[in-house]
Amino acid sequence: MSITPHDERFMAAAIRLSRAHLGRTGSNPSVGCLIVKDGVIVGQAVTALGGRPHAEPQALAEAGERARGATAYVTLEPCSHHGKTPPCAEALIAYGVARVVISVTDPDPRVSGGGISMLRDAGIEVDAGVLEADGRRALAAYLTRQTKNRPYVTLKLAVSADGMIGRQGQGQVAITGPEARAEVQALRAETDAILVGIGTAISDDPLLTVRTPGLEAQSPIRIVLDPSLALPLTSKLVATARDVPVIVVASEDVSPLGSEEGAPPSVLPDYRGRATGLDPSFVPPTRGEIGKGHPPNSQPDSSSSGTKNVGQGAISQPISPLVGEMPGRAEGGNAPADANDIGSRRAALEAAGVEIVYCNPYHPEVLLPALATRGISSLLVEGGAKTAKLFLEAGLVDRIQLYQAPIVIGEGGIESPIQTTDIPSGFAHRGTHMFGADRLDEYEREN
Repeated sequence: MSITPHDERFMAAAIRLSRAHLGRTGSNPSVGCLIVKDGVIVGQAVTALGGRPHAEPQALAEAGERARGATAYVTLEPCSHHGKTPPCAEALIAYGVARVVISVTDPDPRVSGGGISMLRDAGIEVDAGVLEADGRRALAAYLTRQTKNRPYVTLKLAVSADGMIGRQGQGQVAITGPEARAEVQALRAETDAILVGIGTAISDDPLLTVRTPGLEAQSPIRIVLDPSLALPLTSKLVATARDVPVIVVASEDVSPLGSEEGAPPSVLPDYRGRATGLDPSFVPPTRGEIGKGHPPNSQPDSSSSGTKNVGQGAISQPISPLVGEMPGRAEGGNAPADANDIGSRRAALEAAGVEIVYCNPYHPEVLLPALATRGISSLLVEGGAKTAKLFLEAGLVDRIQLYQAPIVIGEGGIESPIQTTDIPSGFAHRGTHMFGADRLDEYEREN
């Protein structure tokens, strides 16, 4: 059967439905499923909070007997392997659906094509690739983690009319209005982790949580690039570390085991599981289930240099520390003076609930795959200018959200690393939206 406008209409509805639980389904993707009989939706569901049950069995259960002879619209290929739940393809077969329409084929080698084959072998008609571009955008975090062994990275910047993102020595400066800030809160709520440099953590003392009423529990894991453990013990991040996880990425030089014996980033503790109560063991993630974790001393599936499969433009050489992001430099903060001081700060941070990972903070090409192995699929880079430049120059940004506000910062402003006039090559403009007086331009890396 050829694809019809009705197929596209129902798939568009399934994709919209899938977005409802973005960032809330553990390491599983948020998938939408509709069961349609005689042009009427008789069952619909999205992957449940925490990742189970999957969308298909929920939608089939709602449809009941009406699923027999119906068409199922699914945003991602139904899983075909046994994990902690039976294969979704088996459920579709058991309920007697006549046709399955799929937006995106699952790249997981345990599933890819297997779900389609299982359905066709049972005599079910299958059509794949319907609204695939839209489906891939909705599943971008899962697909990036599967195919590039790292989280999907969004860079968010708010830029004043004179091209600044803040003012030296004044902490947080409100650039955008309330409507744009509310949109950023929604973005945080659907993102697994948020990252800033130590300069921003010190100068702005941000909380980095979701403050939208009713969504507070969806606050992302908070990550600080902090080579010398300079994060103030009085900071908001430290004060709330037991409520919302905080990861400090410190240099191997300050590891209690020394730079030669520091724990590799692949043994990151399960911050996400601690935050959400999800299963704490992750493998290179699958649509289907969360499996066994890596052995304690295993490395990510990337090469030893940390550059394999981490994204277009990833560089193979270490990235130098950034002047101004180092504590004690232009953005403020005092680095620990000696080993005893470092030891005491380490103990105090850990006592407050902060997790410390020893991995060169200026090697995102190593850090990102390590985060992926622990179930983090999406990362929001939110500050500051030098950290943004770090990820841009490494070729590890997938999406840019650039807010432009009419206010003028003036003298002492901190210049934005990018503006609409100098977006890096390889990015396509995906749209413009207005939030009050502020304009959002969104750019996405082209494959």
